Amino acid sequence: MKKIFIYMFVLILICFSLPIIFTSEFSARVNSTASEAQNTEIVQNNITQATYDYDEYNTIKLLHKDENKIEEIDLDEYLYGVVSAEMPASFEEEALKAQAVVARTYTIYKIVNNDGKHGEADICDDSTCCQAWISEQDRKDRWDEDEKEENWNKIVKAVNSTPGKIVTYNGEPINAFFHSNSGGTTEAPIEVWGGSGYPYLQSVATAGEDAYSQYSSEAEFTEAEFEEKIKELHSDFEIDFEDENCIKIEEYTEGNRVKTIKIGNLELSGVEVRNIFGLRSANFTVTIEDNKIKFEVIGYGHGVGMSQTGADSLAKEGKTYEEIIHHYYTGVEIEDM
Repeated sequence: MKKIFIYMFVLILICFSLPIIFTSEFSARVNSTASEAQNTEIVQNNITQATYDYDEYNTIKLLHKDENKIEEIDLDEYLYGVVSAEMPASFEEEALKAQAVVARTYTIYKIVNNDGKHGEADICDDSTCCQAWISEQDRKDRWDEDEKEENWNKIVKAVNSTPGKIVTYNGEPINAFFHSNSGGTTEAPIEVWGGSGYPYLQSVATAGEDAYSQYSSEAEFTEAEFEEKIKELHSDFEIDFEDENCIKIEEYTEGNRVKTIKIGNLELSGVEVRNIFGLRSANFTVTIEDNKIKFEVIGYGHGVGMSQTGADSLAKEGKTYEEIIHHYYTGVEIEDM
């Protein structure tokens, strides 16, 4: 009887202990899993931060193309030179801030997607290749004496008041194209360079750009000059200037630029014609009069991304740099590096 009592007592203890043992073991596993998840999140966050960490890109390698020399320079100091080279200091502060953020974004995009075309350098100072840059001294030398310090301080303030800000799409820095004057409507990149383009670079309209000197221009060539320039690239070119349809625009892009144009026996893109004749943009009309071919051009630049005069026009309307950026780049975010 005594043995039976002891066995029953032990059995009762086991029954009461099992839930505690199982609960403790389950709790330990849950805590371990949560800890692993937390650690994983920390690691992932560190990776994300490392990818766009401000300190990591605080110094960049800038190639001075004319000297074929690489200079290591602080990112923001580099941006002072870019903003002062790319946008007039007379522009509104919010436009200058937008230019600073866009230039910083373009720089980071170039570094992250470095294709090695500049060797060990991250970016160059040639506006036809990357983005323009000028040293502080050279910039000041081009300003009147009484505006040097005020202009430079305005540029520095635009960069410093947007510290580490970049434009992203789906968490990645965008290829932040910009240009001088869109002529009222920007262009989708597929119309300029072909390919599939970028979803954040759409054709958008901006009012007020006709108030700037960059808005319109003209170029005129004799018939001989006209033929010679085309034959430099197309040796089989032929044209009869007596034919009233010898030059005819056949199609326009969404951004109102010339998409295709028939010239003599050739069918060319508006972009190619722009390059052949050194026109300010592919938004042009062409007429023949007195044995001369005349181009009337609207806008300045490829037309993709942010229009600089458009940004200033929007700033004059009271728009902030964030609103300007969201106007020109679709579906983007402005984030800290």
